[in-house]
Amino acid sequence: MTEPWQWPDHLDATIAAPDSHTVIFENDLVRVLEIVLPPGVKEPEHTHRWPSLMTVMDPARIRFFAEGELAYESLGAEPTGPRPPRWMDPEGPHSVENIDTCVFRAHRVELKRPRDGAPT
Repeated sequence: MTEPWQWPDHLDATIAAPDSHTVIFENDLVRVLEIVLPPGVKEPEHTHRWPSLMTVMDPARIRFFAEGELAYESLGAEPTGPRPPRWMDPEGPHSVENIDTCVFRAHRVELKRPRDGAPT
């Protein structure tokens, strides 16, 4: 059994960071987000309550902040082109800052229900 989600709904990425997170598809099972972060922009703190598969189409150098603290900064030039999809667990409050000169763009497929069909 999964732990109950502890953060308020207003921190959901589409509510707290709507300029960078756009729903491009949603049904009872999945929500697909397009994430676009222009150069020099730091998105507002937000959450992702469901596990997901994320594919970065246009990478950029970033700073990743977890609960307001710098947790990661990419170094050096990032290779161009799409990245292989990667699994993402639900994420508590965080934000990303694009410190590059190019746009960061990704798709995130959030799985709203576990395999057994029980709501999360």
